[in-house]
Order: sequence, then structure tokens, then C-alpha cells
Amino acid sequence: QVQLVESGGGLVQAGGSLRLSCAVSGRTTSNLGMGWIRQAPGKEREFVAAISRSGDSTHYADSVKGRFTISRDDAKNTVYLQMNSLKPEDTAVYYCAAHQTGGFWYVPRLPDFGSWGQGTQVTVSS
Repeated sequence: QVQLVESGGGLVQAGGSLRLSCAVSGRTTSNLGMGWIRQAPGKEREFVAAISRSGDSTHYADSVKGRFTISRDDAKNTVYLQMNSLKPEDTAVYYCAAHQTGGFWYVPRLPDFGSWGQGTQVTVSS
């Protein structure tokens, strides 16, 4: 069973940066498509970014494109989300998620994720 543990959230001023980490256990990340999803208070979960098993293919929400970068280190079984130029509207709980049945080049979408972490809070002050 895949287990995901997020870390790296916190309080940051607008324009600042944070790097989220997702430690994966139970399966090697090289066999998983991975992603980040966020949920702000009173709103539905929103897809943020995803990366294929190959690591060569990524997909981003328009709202974070050019500011966020998803990456993976399969040697450490960890996935990252580098967040730059943060805005107050980025405030949310950020979840790491895994897709176990995708092809090597496939970039998962929100409905594909079957395993989720417990989330880490990111708060951006204006």
C-alpha cells in the first residue's frame, strides 16, 4: 500500500517561495505517476501539477504555470513542488497524490489519483 507524507508547508509573504516534499513508501516512485492537488477553505480540490513516471512529462494548472515546478527524485523516493512568486490565492492545503496504473509517459489527471497524503498547509500573506 502506498503511503504519502507531505512536508514543507508554512506561512510565507506574497512573492516568497516554498518547497513542498512528498515522501513515498510502500512502492518505488519510479512506478508511480505523481501529482499535487490543493484545497482552499470552502472550495473544491484543485489540480496543481503532475509528473509522469518517466519524469520527462509534466502538466500544470494555468494558475501556477511559470511559478511552480514539480520534480521527482526516485533515488530518494520523493516528489517535490517548488513554489515561487507565491500569491495569497495560493493559500490552501496541498496534497500529494499517486497514480499506480499509468504508463511510463502518462501524466495523471485529477481523477487518476488513488492514493493521497494527509496534506500540508500553505498560507501566503499579502
